[in-house]
Amino acid sequence: MKILIVGSGNMGKKYARSFLASRFITEKDLFVLDKNREQVTGLTEVSTGNIYDKPGAFLGDTDVVILAVKPQDFADLAVQIKPFVKPQQLILSIMAGIKIDTIIRMLDAERVVRCMPNLPAQIGMGMTVFTSSPGIDKKELFTVQNLINTTGKSVYVEDENMIDAATAISGSGPAYVYYFMEAMIQAGVKMGFTLSEAELLVNQTFMGAVHLHNQNELTCNEWIKKVASKGGTTEAAVKVFDQFGLHNKIGQGLVAAYERAKELGG
Repeated sequence: MKILIVGSGNMGKKYARSFLASRFITEKDLFVLDKNREQVTGLTEVSTGNIYDKPGAFLGDTDVVILAVKPQDFADLAVQIKPFVKPQQLILSIMAGIKIDTIIRMLDAERVVRCMPNLPAQIGMGMTVFTSSPGIDKKELFTVQNLINTTGKSVYVEDENMIDAATAISGSGPAYVYYFMEAMIQAGVKMGFTLSEAELLVNQTFMGAVHLHNQNELTCNEWIKKVASKGGTTEAAVKVFDQFGLHNKIGQGLVAAYERAKELGG
């Protein structure tokens, strides 16, 4: 299998390194296209002879073309690569907001998979939701999923509209976690900890809580009850959260992100 990654930003580089590290493909079968060759600097895992700064016939000789460019750059890119795209090729897009029908129309392509990865994919702990155009069989989707899973875990959805929901939950999700962490860190500093001490307390608490949750079958509510003993400190904090309707506010925030994702997708 020959794979071409178009765009060598953070995600493009991560996909390249993950594919090679997992031995999914070999160095000779991985190609990179980026108009700025300097952008590819540091991606030493890819053979110099497989790095291009302009589209050409080589593009049509690959089995999978991964679109890892910014959504606003796609219109110009599509004009440049469309003459070289072949019907049998699988187009895999990680561009936010660009729908499958748009990709099919602008590239005159037939077989498109759309993915929504998130930031932790850069360290191999990502969450990706993906869907596909009709005509891609289960065996091919399994191959695509194996590719994606080199950067973490994935879920396939039949309905492309669920990609917008995934954007609101897992795509934007890391920022929500950092938002809550930052609030806890600031509170820790106000209570007398140094910044580094507060960061250590919060970072380790989040990591420990997630690992503990993953290694057991208890729900989040059950874990809360285990920590929040009656009349204790945790219960005091949770009562304040409930008084301000924090649970509902978080849900409203995710709905706002979902609605915005739909707007951006047209």
